[in-house]
Amino acid sequence: MSTLFKDRPVWAERPSLPARAAKSTTLAAIAVVIVFPLYVVILTSLSPAAAVNSAGGLVLVPQGISFQAYADLFGGGVVTRAVLVSLGVTAVGTLVSLVATVLAAYGLSQPGSLWHRPLLFAVLLTFLFAPGMIPLYLLVSDLGMIDSYWSLILPTAVNAFNLVVMRAFFMNLPQEIGDSARVDGASEWTILTRLVLPMSKGVTAVVGLFYAVGYWNAFFNAILYINDNAKWPLQLVLRQYVQQGQQLSSSSVIGNAVQGTASAPNLAIQMAIVVVALVPVTFVYPLVQKHFTKGVIIGAVKG
Repeated sequence: MSTLFKDRPVWAERPSLPARAAKSTTLAAIAVVIVFPLYVVILTSLSPAAAVNSAGGLVLVPQGISFQAYADLFGGGVVTRAVLVSLGVTAVGTLVSLVATVLAAYGLSQPGSLWHRPLLFAVLLTFLFAPGMIPLYLLVSDLGMIDSYWSLILPTAVNAFNLVVMRAFFMNLPQEIGDSARVDGASEWTILTRLVLPMSKGVTAVVGLFYAVGYWNAFFNAILYINDNAKWPLQLVLRQYVQQGQQLSSSSVIGNAVQGTASAPNLAIQMAIVVVALVPVTFVYPLVQKHFTKGVIIGAVKG
């Protein structure tokens, strides 16, 4: 036994007590660095006007709870519309992207498919060369998608990385299953929907999460293609009224602000916008986390 333990590599040895203490301290410090800003943002959004005014900015110590900022946000202004726009774009965009990616990945995973090598080369080429902002804008404009919600979906509908990962996963599936189904007369669509996809729930969930987070957090396409602020997604509102510091009360961002009767302080409303933008991603990630190793790492490494 002593010989076996002696021959183990260094990284397989059990860490010493000081090493474990240092690791725990480091992880705790990283957690504090991540959690503390979130705590400050959430607390400021829930603080009454007196607490925000007395703190002179972000609130660090609770001095009462008020939901007035959220009531003002969802009072019928730009933020309310922006949340609905972001939800719609995320839902439709994720569905479109998943369908396109699954179909393309399955086709490219079959060696005998039509134009297999040229199409795969064109997909891999996008890793090195991007089309550029001006050509893409001209294309979107020529297609009549300026001020259209489709301009927030179609230009980024298929991500090459997600396509390659899903293709690698499909290629690692047992080929005998598809061959036996073809012998029994099953079509490629039947094989994909009834055999391949049920075995690929992990990678499909992870790729869908990547697309959903991308659509939810995207704002640059809206800057380029959306001129009507009634069609702004939430992230563009976040950029305009939080990052750039534009005044909410002068921009009809909240319903009550149109009449100038918003009771929540401007800073609390800004922090409430940040919270609303963070909440969906924060809740969705833990639900899909268990699929990450099976869905992405296995497919990417083995493929």
